[in-house]
Amino acid sequence: MKMKIAYVHDAVYPFIKGGAERRMYEVSRRLVKRGHEVHIYGMHWWKEKGDIELEGVKIHGVSEGAQLYSQGRRSIKSAAIFASKVFPKISSKRFDVIDCFQAPYLHSFPAKLSSVFKRSPLIITWHEVWRGYWQEYLGSPGVFGRLMEKMILLGLADRVIAVSDQTRDDLMKLGVDSKNISVVPNGVDYTHVQKINPSKETSDVVYLGRLIKPKNVDLLIRAAAELKKDFPRLRVSVIGSGPEQSSLETLAKELGVQDNVKFHGFVEDHDDVISLMKSSKVFVIPSIQEGGASIVTQEANACGLPAIAVDHPLGIDKRLIVQGENGFFTEVKPEAIAERIKQLLSDENLRKKMSENSLNFAREWDWENVVDKLENVYNSVI
Repeated sequence: MKMKIAYVHDAVYPFIKGGAERRMYEVSRRLVKRGHEVHIYGMHWWKEKGDIELEGVKIHGVSEGAQLYSQGRRSIKSAAIFASKVFPKISSKRFDVIDCFQAPYLHSFPAKLSSVFKRSPLIITWHEVWRGYWQEYLGSPGVFGRLMEKMILLGLADRVIAVSDQTRDDLMKLGVDSKNISVVPNGVDYTHVQKINPSKETSDVVYLGRLIKPKNVDLLIRAAAELKKDFPRLRVSVIGSGPEQSSLETLAKELGVQDNVKFHGFVEDHDDVISLMKSSKVFVIPSIQEGGASIVTQEANACGLPAIAVDHPLGIDKRLIVQGENGFFTEVKPEAIAERIKQLLSDENLRKKMSENSLNFAREWDWENVVDKLENVYNSVI
C-alpha cells in the first residue's frame, strides 16, 4: 500500500546534522523510492524561498530557522516558535500517517491536534527518555519538562516508536503499554560506507557529534592528556560543531594537547566525515545523552572502528556494543576512557579482531532493513 507520510521535526538534514535528523533523511528518501509520498515539516533552514524538494521528499518551512541551542541547552524559545507554527501547515493536507519526532516536545501537541482534525494516525518516535535528567538539564524548571514528557507519552500517540531496546524499556517504566511500542532502530548505509576511501589525514582516535555539554567531549580531551604520556604523537580528531567548541579548544591548550587534538568543525559532506573516520583506529563516544540510539556508533562500526562508550543510563544502548567484541563500555571518567584507548592502540591483533567484529555488527543495521520495519509499523496503524 502506497502511503502519504508526514514527518514533524524542527531540525532538518542536511542543514542540521544530528542523529535524529540523519534518521529522518535516510528513511524518508528510501520511502520515496518505494513509491510513498513523504513530507517533512521543519524550520526553514535553506536559502531558497518557500518549500523545496530533495531526492523526492517535499520539505516545508514552518518557521524561520532559529538558534536551536542557548547556553548549551535546547532553546525553549525556538521550540515554542516552531510549535506555534506547525498546525496550520500540517493540517492543510491529510496524511495516512504523521510521524512526530519527540524532541523538542512542544510540537507534539499541535501534531496531535492535526491528527485529530484530519483523522490521521499519530506516531511519536522517541530517541531518548529523560526522566530525572530534566532537573539536571534545566534546574528547577525541569519539573515542567518531566510533566510534559509524561503527558506526551500517555496521551498523544496512536503508536510509539522506540529507536532502541533501551528506549523501549525506559518508556515501559514510565507506564507505556509494551503492546503500543514498536522498536525500529537507527541504521547505516553499509554498502555505501564500504565504497568510501580512507582520508590521507590519519588519526588514532575520532569523535563525531555535536559539541554540547552532555556529549562530554571534555572527557576525551582529558583522556588525550593522559595518553600523551605513552603516545607523544597521539592524534585525536574531533568532528562536529556546537556551543562548547571554544571552551574545548581552551581546555586542550590548558592541558597541553592542542597539537594532539584537531577540531575539524562542521564537515559539510558526510562522505568526507566517513573518510576521516575510516582513517582512524578507535571511535570514542563519551556522551550521556543518546537515549540508547547512536547512529554515529553504528557508522563507526561500519568503518571498521571499535567503539568506546561511557556506561550511563541515558547513554547508548547496552545492546549496541558487546563488551570486548565491537567495543567497550567504561566509567564516565577520563582515566577509564584512556585505559581502553591505550589497550586498543597497544594491541594491534585485538584491534584487528574487533574491527572485523564491528563490520559484521554493522551489516545487520542496513537502512533498507530499518525501512522494512518502519513500513510494517505504519501499515499497522492505518
